Amino acid sequence: MKKIVFIVLFVVSLVADLKTLTTKQVETIVKDGKIAVIDIRRDDEFKKYGVIKGSHKLTFFDNRGAYDVEKWMAKFTKIVKTKDTPFVLVCAHANRTKVVGKFLSDNGYKNTQELDGGINYGWLDKGKKTIK
Repeated sequence: MKKIVFIVLFVVSLVADLKTLTTKQVETIVKDGKIAVIDIRRDDEFKKYGVIKGSHKLTFFDNRGAYDVEKWMAKFTKIVKTKDTPFVLVCAHANRTKVVGKFLSDNGYKNTQELDGGINYGWLDKGKKTIK
């Protein structure tokens, strides 16, 4: 059942009201430090590839694709205080950020953004550093 829900969310996410940012745009955001960067990958991915300096580690999907929206939102709303607050989502390849971004946009978050290509193709492949 959860796989079906994930597939439906993924297909619906293709039309997400989500702004995709370039590596350069995210790099500027990181240097400025005024907009939260939220990495939604799993702990094993944080350890393997590192995170963008200053990112909030806030895993959404576990390794089986399961998630707990209420628990995640309780942590998320401590970082993103209002539905008008801009933030950037990061995952491995920008697939999960599309799903989570669509969910957040559908729930009234107006400044939902993602890193194009995720940490692997939008950051590391561009020669940018991470921290572990």
